[in-house]
Amino acid sequence: MKDPVEWELRAAGPEEVEAIAELRATVMRPDLERLGRYDEHRVRQRFRESFAPGHTSVILAGGGFGGCVTLRPAADGRWLEHFYLAPGLQGRGLGTAVLRTLLGRADADGVPVRLVVLRGSAAQRLYERHGFTVETEDPVDVLMVRHPRPAEPPAARD
Repeated sequence: MKDPVEWELRAAGPEEVEAIAELRATVMRPDLERLGRYDEHRVRQRFRESFAPGHTSVILAGGGFGGCVTLRPAADGRWLEHFYLAPGLQGRGLGTAVLRTLLGRADADGVPVRLVVLRGSAAQRLYERHGFTVETEDPVDVLMVRHPRPAEPPAARD
């Protein structure tokens, strides 16, 4: 693993739709090709149609655009969607750090988090390390859930 990256989250704006759609196409291409599902137009259009700037954060890393993530409220908890990191930032602990932050917020609110990951994606291992389990799966998608964890009690003082 390379040195950790300094990062922060900031609210996404509607003007960022194309930059994020392009990142999505880059990041998802290998898995979609492996599954025989890559379509250069569709991979971008599906993001444009579901982009919710009010629930999406841009990940600033190393002083620039490093990725994005959406944590969308739902009746049964939250949906983690569109979690993409620029290829040069993957494998450096950034995904883990961002995920920890978002899951901490969901835990504080006492709500489960669900997501869909492509079958066979390396991202599934990341989610499993953070307590997600498979709810259902089909030949393309794996639906995962993580139930809230209770806050850890404060450390005892001597």
